[in-house]
Amino acid sequence: PDPLEKTQVGIKYHYLKKLSGKNYHPDAIKKILTSLGFEIIKEGIDELWVAVPFSKPDIGLPADIVEEILRVDGLDNVEITGAVTFSPSVDENGLKETLKEKISQYLVGRGFSEIVTNSITNSKYFTEQVLSGTVKMINNLSIELDVLRPSMLETGLEAIAYNVNRKNSSLLFFELGKTYHLQGLNKYAEQEHLCLYVTGKEIDPWKRKANQFDFYFAKGIATAVLALCGVENVELKSSTINPFSLLLQGFENNHPFIQVAEVNKKHLEDFGIKQPVFFIDIDWGMLVTMVTAQKILYKEVARFPTVQRDLAVIVDKHITYDQLTRAVKKTQLQKLTNVQLFDVFESEKLGTGKKSLAISFSFLDDEKTLTDVETDDMMKKLVQSFENELGAVIRN
Repeated sequence: PDPLEKTQVGIKYHYLKKLSGKNYHPDAIKKILTSLGFEIIKEGIDELWVAVPFSKPDIGLPADIVEEILRVDGLDNVEITGAVTFSPSVDENGLKETLKEKISQYLVGRGFSEIVTNSITNSKYFTEQVLSGTVKMINNLSIELDVLRPSMLETGLEAIAYNVNRKNSSLLFFELGKTYHLQGLNKYAEQEHLCLYVTGKEIDPWKRKANQFDFYFAKGIATAVLALCGVENVELKSSTINPFSLLLQGFENNHPFIQVAEVNKKHLEDFGIKQPVFFIDIDWGMLVTMVTAQKILYKEVARFPTVQRDLAVIVDKHITYDQLTRAVKKTQLQKLTNVQLFDVFESEKLGTGKKSLAISFSFLDDEKTLTDVETDDMMKKLVQSFENELGAVIRN
């Protein structure tokens, strides 16, 4: 009883040329449109009005008319101009996002799962000293959610506790998130972090007994992530900071940018966790800056074989592997390519307060095959450095 009216669309010829890139004759335009069922309502010097057939309900704009004309006439009939001008897009966060993807893919390949936790957390987890620089919520959602997290550790422990309480106790988590700090009256700061959480044991290794995750596993993962980013030779120094029972920190320009730690039992009890938890915290902003400053160097694959020698040294128990590597660096052996600790042995037979460190050394000359005499000379320099710097005794 009430017939629908056809949609009317007007198109200007100069707009058609601008959008399609081709200068059409008005007669050619009318012929194409009428053959498609369009009705010519009116036409002017530089424009044409048409009524759209009911069979084309998707057409309502001048650009839709241009599309119909191009479709029938053929895109191949549009001439390509001699020059093409465009403005290249600039992605300011390209490296940052690429690095996130690269690290995430590596961690997932190592068995980690990504978590995303709430930036709002419970103030009861923190001391009064920490809370003095914490951003507090004015209209907090609940008693348990009243501050913006000053640390990524606590929200990660909540995720671990949730899983452990449901019999899922072997966990490898990582998270890219932010912490928030108060720097003065109405002055706030956000800091990005990459954090990893390790607890439990290896999940179902089929050829051997599952090993418990320990501090050395966490340290190895942290070192591998840095190496993946091209950041090497980071010296980790031991520190004592709550809430950690064991802590190693790496510094860049006297600022700690990475922490590898074991959470102390008292802090774990606050979350009802009864198994060891290891925590890695990387300052994401500093890591991106360090990666940006790295130069990519290509090195040809060695044509000559690597020579490997093992050495066992007896040192005092308080001597760390870090001290040993510093003694190695003092020898300045250019052909020494790798140092690897592969065994630590303690026994009363070695003497009171002594331990044995077994180390593997790799040597390589890019220009020729190393002889036994050359390798022996380098090993002698290493032995002398250990004896002078560490008071070591070579174990035969």
